[in-house]
Amino acid sequence: MRNLNLDQVQTLVAIADLGTFAAAAQALHLSPPAISLHIKELEARMDTALLLRGRRQAVLTAAGEVLVAQGRQLLDASDELIDLVQRRASGREGLVKVGVSAGVSTRLLPMMLEQLSQRSPGVEVKLEAVGSADAMQRLRAGSLDVAIVASPQPSSAEIVLTPWRNDPMVVLLPAAWKAPKRVTPDWLADKRWASFAPATQMHGLIAGWFGQAGHHPRPFLTLSYPGALKSLAAASQSAVILPLEEVEDQLHLPGVQVRQLWPRLMRPMAVAHRRDGSHNPAAAAVLEVLAAFALPR
Repeated sequence: MRNLNLDQVQTLVAIADLGTFAAAAQALHLSPPAISLHIKELEARMDTALLLRGRRQAVLTAAGEVLVAQGRQLLDASDELIDLVQRRASGREGLVKVGVSAGVSTRLLPMMLEQLSQRSPGVEVKLEAVGSADAMQRLRAGSLDVAIVASPQPSSAEIVLTPWRNDPMVVLLPAAWKAPKRVTPDWLADKRWASFAPATQMHGLIAGWFGQAGHHPRPFLTLSYPGALKSLAAASQSAVILPLEEVEDQLHLPGVQVRQLWPRLMRPMAVAHRRDGSHNPAAAAVLEVLAAFALPR
């Protein structure tokens, strides 16, 4: 039985994306007859029509939609395979896809990447911003190699979870605010405060901190980028609740002040990776660097 021709699949995907045979021919640098031949042979291979040819636009049939959806994954996998072979041939160790949640410090990431480049210059990291639950699913599916996730996470036979950091949370305040040495839920509940967006670990932690004191205030603003949150306090717009290591660069700035939370609030994180990926030397190099930045619980 003849194998599927990826060039023909790529032609079908191009027609689906661009709408016409002519546009696909231009994008793929092929002649219109070559495009038509690709589709004719692909339909013969599948023994079904994949496109409905209109005067202005080609439309996928139900079978064509299935082939395009799965074909995209085949083309991506083919590109990754070529990249892997070329990396090994050139002596590079490999690409590691790392998922990071919103709670991971934008200060720590550059430091970790710099140390990785010094220790293992052949390893390339592709960072992807992804929530902890999605990261766990993608690890199981194999589309991520390593992830930094909120802790705890449901146990899984395929995934290794290692406690990583347990950072204290603090509040960053405008310098003009008269604040106590330690900020309590009672004091902060009726103030303007901001933090990470709903459905994140941070949001849930802070809501629980207020809830234990009988308060359920809504944040003045929610954002996903720590730098934008810190700018709110610097502009005297609101207080901001963040991990201490995220605001260490603000400790001596004149426009803001940092206060401890009381009761204390901690942000636990874990490093997750596939159990069968531990023999991947590139992933192992990334895990080694992450371990160097672990904070005792």
